[in-house]
Amino acid sequence: MVKENTIKILKARRFAKKAVADMLYSTLESIGQAASMFFEILKWIFRGGISVKNTVSQMVEVGWRSFPIITLTSFFTGMVLALQVGSSTSNLFNEPVYVGTITGFSLVIELGPVLTAIVVTGRVGAAITAELGTMKVTEQLDALYTLGTNPVKYLAVPRFLALFFMLPLLTALANIIGIYGGLVLTVNTWDVSTTTYWSDVLDFMEISTFLHGFIKSFFFALIIAVIACHKGFTTKGGAEGVGRATTSCVMLSMIFILVSDYFLTELLVSLGIK
Repeated sequence: MVKENTIKILKARRFAKKAVADMLYSTLESIGQAASMFFEILKWIFRGGISVKNTVSQMVEVGWRSFPIITLTSFFTGMVLALQVGSSTSNLFNEPVYVGTITGFSLVIELGPVLTAIVVTGRVGAAITAELGTMKVTEQLDALYTLGTNPVKYLAVPRFLALFFMLPLLTALANIIGIYGGLVLTVNTWDVSTTTYWSDVLDFMEISTFLHGFIKSFFFALIIAVIACHKGFTTKGGAEGVGRATTSCVMLSMIFILVSDYFLTELLVSLGIK
């Protein structure tokens, strides 16, 4: 009996070690494939011959069609921030102070770029993976190869460029709309004048403050584009596989955005961009 239990334990350990090794190998393989796709995208960008029509079409999809949800999200985020700051400072100083300063800095440095990237991940990143994944499982990507068209150049590059240029723009607009949302709540709830609010925002904010979040948005765009395209191009398993790839894209993009946000903040602060 003891011998049988020992054998079962040893088998379980071997199975666990194999599962961990397989998972580690799969993870490293995926990272390598994503890096390879990223460098291939860069190769086609620098080589030229990019489809302007496809790129502009993707810019409209990423930018203009994401603008309504970005507006809604950032406006109410600014209102919530102003409400929290006003309530907290009223309890401490018997009146709301520095509402515009704290709301503006919170949005421009952190919440603006991060929330915008997460919203774009859910809307655009998932759509890119689903679209490319469907083309993969229905062998449309293989058909492009057969016709002499490189799928990375034709499909991935326009989406990469669209995200890379439109996400920073959406971030800048989200910052402005969020600050305006804080203004609406502050003026109507705390009876603070518009001049005082804008003075709080602009007197302490420098160009480096804006650049801090704006620079982050370029890296977030890169993360979303590479993960979404990679997951789409490596989809397998039919319709079920498309669903898994889309879910994985959103999950991984959000994780990498939040993790990279810390390291980017550390780097930018050390460079004096804060």
